[in-house]
Amino acid sequence: MAVQGQSTPGVDTFPGAASTGHAPTPTLHPGDVPVVSATTRLVAGMDLGSTAMKMLVTDEAGAELVTAQVETPWRPGAGGAAEMDSATLLDAVQRLVSAASSMAAELTDAPIEAVAISGMGETGMLIDAEGVAQAPAFAWYDPRGAAQVMALPASIRSAFAGRTGLPLGSQVTVAKLAYLRDGGLDLSGLRWLNLPEFAAMSLGGHVALEQSLTSRTGLIDLDTGEPWTAMLDELGVDETFLPPRVGAGAVLGRAASPALPANLVGAMLTVAGHDHLVAAEADGPLPSGHYHVSMGTAEVLLRVIDEPLGFEARSRLAGHLINEVQHVVPGKHVLVAGVKSGLLLRRVLQSAGIRDRQGRDRLDAEVFGLPYEGNLAPGGLAVSGARNDDGVLRLNIGSDGVSPAEIFAAVLRHSNDEIGALIWAMDQELTPARSSSLTGGWAGMASVRRARERVLPALTTSNRAQETAYGAARTACRLLRSNPTNPSS
Repeated sequence: MAVQGQSTPGVDTFPGAASTGHAPTPTLHPGDVPVVSATTRLVAGMDLGSTAMKMLVTDEAGAELVTAQVETPWRPGAGGAAEMDSATLLDAVQRLVSAASSMAAELTDAPIEAVAISGMGETGMLIDAEGVAQAPAFAWYDPRGAAQVMALPASIRSAFAGRTGLPLGSQVTVAKLAYLRDGGLDLSGLRWLNLPEFAAMSLGGHVALEQSLTSRTGLIDLDTGEPWTAMLDELGVDETFLPPRVGAGAVLGRAASPALPANLVGAMLTVAGHDHLVAAEADGPLPSGHYHVSMGTAEVLLRVIDEPLGFEARSRLAGHLINEVQHVVPGKHVLVAGVKSGLLLRRVLQSAGIRDRQGRDRLDAEVFGLPYEGNLAPGGLAVSGARNDDGVLRLNIGSDGVSPAEIFAAVLRHSNDEIGALIWAMDQELTPARSSSLTGGWAGMASVRRARERVLPALTTSNRAQETAYGAARTACRLLRSNPTNPSS
């Protein structure tokens, strides 16, 4: 198995690590300091993720210079609820950009000329005419809205997957919008922004929606690319609810917030798109017949397609919890399938008291030292919970000798089974893929790579620490072509 890419110097975080607070975490250590001239052109990529928000500064050639990270400031609630208000979010964004910009300023007087923002789908803010948020943002995994989904008219429920490409459930944005409507919020006159677009607006950008993120809301008809009027009518809004839609990488203005660091003021702003799609394109266009697997809290399997599959195929794939959405590449669509293997693996680490990289690495060595099938007798240990509509780690222990390593290995086998089922479903609609690539924090573990080689074809692995932020930074680099002069020159 080939290994490609470079890791970010000094990265000490790992999947499953416990948060240590809200202070920005730099990943540039003494001894790692690169030499940067004042004529170097700098860009930044931001990744507004479910667990943490990251900002990576690179030069125009893609050399990684500094990274900052803050915890995503969710406010947890009962039954798995998680939300954040706009003030808390914007405070976290401000701390993030200040930390990354300050570290960059220590290396060079060159300004950051472009910033591209990526992030999670489904989550966003409802804003009024002045751009002020009128409700909190809900996490994509927040279960609220399930009752509203069940109450949708039969005509919408039956057509939803075929129209939007998304399985109907509480994860989709429209479920949260219906929940807020039923809670008394008048949606008329408001506008929707996905989280990266709201962050871009807060930094001084124009109000606009990026296509790949917006196609995850349940408000877009994939065959026409236009708003699905039946869904808008059900919510009690019209097409003005959706601001103008633009492609990934479109210039949305320049950073102009008075609180920004001096080396960031004037930077071109753009939204790079949905995080998994941006990560998939970090090293260039994905080849046809290829799976890109991004393994974080969720493990996401992507496959680019040249045109929409159509209503019937989308309806069949939705039965397997597989999405079809618009890609960040113009004219392309992408199939998105997921399992919650990273979530289960994190819970195995936490239940074993593993909170640092050294402990994780020791467990990795123990798992890799086991046979792939483990050493337990058949029926000695059964695991479930990786399916994308689940996420609850369940263990059925039928013998002695069950160790954390055996449990970890069993989760890998179980998630392999779930991935195999998703690949089978996609193979019914498309010619089977011939190659695959694995990225994300868990890809650094030898035991994970060994497991995924059994289910993914011709697998290669990237050990880049911040794949999404790097992909966003490459999007920012493309903006420099429209502005060839370095302002510091």
